[in-house]
Amino acid sequence: MELAKARTARSAPRHGGKVLADALVTQGIDHVFEVPGESFLDTLDGLYDQRERLKLVTCRFEAGAVNMADAYGKLTGRPAAAMVTRGPGACHGAIGVHVAYQDSTPMLLFVGQIPHEDTGRDAFQEVDYRQMFAPLAKWVTQIDHAKRIPEVVAHAVDVATSGRPGPVVIALSEEMQKDQIQIPDLPRAMVSPAFPDPDALLRMRAMLAKAKKPLAVVGGSCWTVEGRAALRKFLLQNNIPVTVGFRRQAHYDGTQDNFAGDLGVGSDPGLIGKVKEADLILAIGSRLGDAVTQGYKLLDMAGSVPIIQVLPDGAEIGRVFRTALGIVSDLNTFAIAAAGLEPVKPAWAKWTQELRSLREAQRAVPNYQGTLNLGTVMRELEGMLTPDAIVTTDAGNFAGWATRFLNFGEGQRYIGPTNGAMGYSVPAAVGAKIAFPDRMVVSMVGDGGFMMTGQEIATAFHHGVAPIVLVFNNQMYGTIRMHQEKAFPWRIFGTALTNPDFSKFIEAFGGHGEVVTSTEDFSPAFSRAIESGKPALIELRTNPEQITTRATITDLRAGKKPPQAAPKAKRAAAPAHRVSIPGKKRG
Repeated sequence: MELAKARTARSAPRHGGKVLADALVTQGIDHVFEVPGESFLDTLDGLYDQRERLKLVTCRFEAGAVNMADAYGKLTGRPAAAMVTRGPGACHGAIGVHVAYQDSTPMLLFVGQIPHEDTGRDAFQEVDYRQMFAPLAKWVTQIDHAKRIPEVVAHAVDVATSGRPGPVVIALSEEMQKDQIQIPDLPRAMVSPAFPDPDALLRMRAMLAKAKKPLAVVGGSCWTVEGRAALRKFLLQNNIPVTVGFRRQAHYDGTQDNFAGDLGVGSDPGLIGKVKEADLILAIGSRLGDAVTQGYKLLDMAGSVPIIQVLPDGAEIGRVFRTALGIVSDLNTFAIAAAGLEPVKPAWAKWTQELRSLREAQRAVPNYQGTLNLGTVMRELEGMLTPDAIVTTDAGNFAGWATRFLNFGEGQRYIGPTNGAMGYSVPAAVGAKIAFPDRMVVSMVGDGGFMMTGQEIATAFHHGVAPIVLVFNNQMYGTIRMHQEKAFPWRIFGTALTNPDFSKFIEAFGGHGEVVTSTEDFSPAFSRAIESGKPALIELRTNPEQITTRATITDLRAGKKPPQAAPKAKRAAAPAHRVSIPGKKRG
């Protein structure tokens, strides 16, 4: 009935910008994150008429806008839209597209474009976006004719949300947005998710029944509440120990007795050793990528240890590590189907207990040097997070404090860039708080990452939302310093930072700022940040010597001789007297 109405309906003439805005609403897009540009003024005008149905979030930097859209997609499983202007705006926003692509996040990015009649003239801010974004997005296209807008937007949403989710980039030629046309909107396509093959489920159960040391690796995106509950039921019924992929910590309830920790950067060496003992890997949503498999070395690519891999895109199954069984399925429908299987009689209770014990052992807080013990801080934070809290993280060594010492509960979420992009956390937190204003949102970011996109806190003030930002300040690019110490100890160059007083930074906006230098001061400061009701920032002044949760700079230098001091250069002899040549000028 809806489709029939759409086919027969004929609206009044609309300019292309309005057609685009109406198409977004028709396809279920309710948030647009943007930095305005003259290349899409008509689209902004169209969005004005949809302001009651679609929230427009004006940001301060294109990378921040696209990362906000990514955070929305991660948390809801539905795409948001980002809009940036042509040329420089698109280049700034490209990092967010890369994040969304590697993280499998559904998202639409609209980029203003030059008038299409000027294509190929190297016009002002001209870029061929099909070439620029081809390796970063699932699909890149350009709309040059307004009558194609409903069709392209509808297909873009389908592409972004089907199979392995990801970003779609759409360039909008300038004059197309001004064209007056008469065209109906297209309805959303209702597509059933891919269901797992029943025979494959039975084969999976048979393989599980023969195992002695199975291990689940949970990853992927677009998990629903129902899917997560079914996944938990399946894994608990069979008492399968569970790990999560890199920056997928909240995909599984860390308080459960079968949760074994995370596989990624900075993982527990004990857990890595145990993975090598597993005789069956059940990769549910995990692509078994670089970070999860410790540089593709943790598992045998030939599949000597059987791997069951469940992904919504068959082309991704066995891409690097050959599988014994691949199951093409939407992750949530797989989990629901798996939860309905009769549980096997697990013969690995001791195995699961060993892995859980490792997880609890690594959460025991060492007596770190210095006045601020970040392990204790994380354990205290765990007790202060609300049951539905959202935690965003940036890239950097500081992120290991949360993944090692925090267990996320079933209703909580933890999102971060699996591609290691710095500058993600603050805009992601702002976007999350705008999308979910009633939930606690905490951003964790290093001093380096904050200075990249920390200005997006202004967007929080502009839209009246109050995330809490924890800035881990060790006055360096910590991850690079760690690698530098490993490769070139004592030869430290290019990694030190000079920082502002971060608490005064947010106070300049009218927010709540504090500096914490001792362990006992954290909890009261966090409580005051909550009670302030304002965007808040707590600067954690950390011990630079404690470069990771498991190593100090001294540890990294152990057994390596310091370089010998370079001999002092001899004083150069005085230059000979310059002789002037008549008629020749100096210079």
